[in-house]
Amino acid sequence: MVTPSDKTRAAGYLEDEYQVSERKACQVLALNRNTKRRLQRYEPLDDVVKKVIDLSEAQPRWGYRKVYDRLKLDGVCIGRERVRLIRQREGLQVRRKQRKKRHPGRNCPLLSAQYPGHVWSYDFVMDSTADGKRLKLLTVIDEFNKQAFPIECRRSMTSGDVVRVLRKLFAIYGQPEWIRSDNGSEFIAEAVQKVLAEKGIKTQFIEPGKPWQNGYNESFNSILRDNCLNKWQFQTIREARLVLDDWVDEYNDYRPHGSLGGLTPNLFQEQWEQNYGDKQAA
Repeated sequence: MVTPSDKTRAAGYLEDEYQVSERKACQVLALNRNTKRRLQRYEPLDDVVKKVIDLSEAQPRWGYRKVYDRLKLDGVCIGRERVRLIRQREGLQVRRKQRKKRHPGRNCPLLSAQYPGHVWSYDFVMDSTADGKRLKLLTVIDEFNKQAFPIECRRSMTSGDVVRVLRKLFAIYGQPEWIRSDNGSEFIAEAVQKVLAEKGIKTQFIEPGKPWQNGYNESFNSILRDNCLNKWQFQTIREARLVLDDWVDEYNDYRPHGSLGGLTPNLFQEQWEQNYGDKQAA
């Protein structure tokens, strides 16, 4: 696709090489002269503009705020409004998805995480491989720092599988004080509740038909589907697991979060430990 920036550069070439007027060059290229003059103001920022375009094309589901946050983390000096204008002129805006209206009854989680490990939440996401066979994904996140734990991916999953995943996560990342979920049969199963009770972990089940009460995990699952599952068609379950592992690493280490002040989950966690870790330990 030929962008206005491409036409602006082509117009400059025609003017320099063939000594044509600006009016004639713009007429040949179907380029508005005011647009050309406005874009030429960006010439000193060519390297920065390229970074904005490259990042926007690499992450097509990121909005301009997230692109700005990532560039800021990378040390690129550019304003957020400039990022928006560059993306707008290059036709890189993200198409808005129609948001569902939230029911006025309850519009926030029942329990708010105050520190890492305070509240985890988990849920299932469904997908399939290219042959149509089902994939069942178990996602688990820390609601405070938005850290995503490795995603378990199987053809099917029982309460026994959930127990094994939780035990593994507890051994690696420690255990939370609370864990939140819906009322799915795997989560309310006796085997799962027994393990949580043994560990002293309190459970909170959301009310039926009110997924917004598990909003942090619902949001994560939406990002997972939008940025990974809808993007790739997995040929095998092994390929799905490899891609999901890489995506979780990118989510934790690379993707900035507006709710974390434009930081990634891992960077936010590092800064929190530096500022408050000793106080919590005490």
